[in-house]
Amino acid sequence: MTKLTENFTLAEMVRSQQALRRGIPNSPGSREVTALRILCENVLQPVREHFGKPVNISSGFRSPRLNRAIGGSGSSQHCLGEAADFIVSGVSNLEVCKWMERRLNYDQLIYEFGEPGWVHCSFSTNRMRNMELSAMRLGGRVKYLSGLRA
Repeated sequence: MTKLTENFTLAEMVRSQQALRRGIPNSPGSREVTALRILCENVLQPVREHFGKPVNISSGFRSPRLNRAIGGSGSSQHCLGEAADFIVSGVSNLEVCKWMERRLNYDQLIYEFGEPGWVHCSFSTNRMRNMELSAMRLGGRVKYLSGLRA
């Protein structure tokens, strides 16, 4: 079991039910593993330590093939090992986002689809936009609005 930080392993950052169901390999290369470690060190581990509760990863690394199969963006930072989707057990997604906005640096922080959704955060050593967005379904389409909106 490869540990990336105290509370995060490589296995949980590459786990994908969709990859298993579809028989798609989801193995990162060394560059992506390094990016996942940096993401964990700078985003996920600080969130875990602050809230003192499990951070459940629903999507970390995605191979390009897996990303295409699930309809992910062609420029998804998940494929680079730079992004994760997660929830913190027992804490509202908005509360997590607002704490992250005040305390952490990141590339993008997205409050995805409110409380039934998840938090998306990316961290890149190449760019640090500290951009906050909210993803919502409006008129049957997904819209990304500036800022964290409940």
